Amino acid sequence: MIVPFDTLEAFQREQAAGILHRALAHMESGYSLPEAREEVARFDGGARLAFAALDSAEVVGWVGAIKVYDHAWELHPLVVAPERRRDGIGRALCGHLERYAAAQGVLTLYLGTDDDFGGTNLSGTDLFDGLLAKLAGATVTTGHPLAFYMKLGWQVIGAIPDANGPGKPDILMAKRIA
Repeated sequence: MIVPFDTLEAFQREQAAGILHRALAHMESGYSLPEAREEVARFDGGARLAFAALDSAEVVGWVGAIKVYDHAWELHPLVVAPERRRDGIGRALCGHLERYAAAQGVLTLYLGTDDDFGGTNLSGTDLFDGLLAKLAGATVTTGHPLAFYMKLGWQVIGAIPDANGPGKPDILMAKRIA
């Protein structure tokens, strides 16, 4: 079951923070548990909204959106409990957010997916040299969500070279949902 974040109990918000902390622990840009709690608190239903996937009363994943533009929102974050990956939870959360956003008049969802851990062939390269050709050939090397999003119809639309340090880009992706 997928529910709005504002319906969660305090213990479920704590579960959501724990998932955010554990799901991104492999990344330099991941969240400490206190930072994850602060991030969860930012999703208040105003400019930031979120939906949680529940298994009974347990949060097993969540997706957030930031209302940046009238017709384009940023998906941030999408996290699933590591022990529940490959159960279709991420796909269900993305689909739910897409339908919700489209019903609100949003035309495009976009995201930045950091590669600060060598998860794609873009990591460790100088993206300022031949950026467009490198983006066209972007592939996953180790556990990066790029392939997951591409399977759901997202497209690579750009990158911010060195966003997370030398050779550690933020890969920009988008999907038309209208």
